[in-house]
Amino acid sequence: MFDPNRERELRAAIEDFFFGYRAFTALPDRLLAERGLGRTHHRILHFVRRDDGLSIGALLDILGITKQALHRPIKDLESQGLIVIAPDAADRRVRRLTITDGGRALEAELTDAQMRLLDDTFRQAGEGAEAAWRAVMDSLRANPSDPR
Repeated sequence: MFDPNRERELRAAIEDFFFGYRAFTALPDRLLAERGLGRTHHRILHFVRRDDGLSIGALLDILGITKQALHRPIKDLESQGLIVIAPDAADRRVRRLTITDGGRALEAELTDAQMRLLDDTFRQAGEGAEAAWRAVMDSLRANPSDPR
């Protein structure tokens, strides 16, 4: 339970998080929409680029979504030539995702915009801001989804 005396500050933090995330995703959302894609597509491209050859099962674990929720975005990316799906050489039941040159270029365009925004924001916020932000994000990541 939170301290009720902090409700105003915590609500303001929630709003900051909302508006910050909106700014963080605005340009990538526009670029994705031009291709009929969305944020899940960006996440898939990001993690496949980070770990080319990633299995679909591992991607499901990373994203925390169901196979059903992943199926359509994967097929969209494959049909646009942004990723390739192939069976694993050792275990043909495992499907691996590989990013294409086109997928790498799109992912770079999307993520570079976000990296520029973060870099500018950290510089403007001053010394220690990035370390403090990382500490907050690490703490959020480590907490369960339902902290009741």
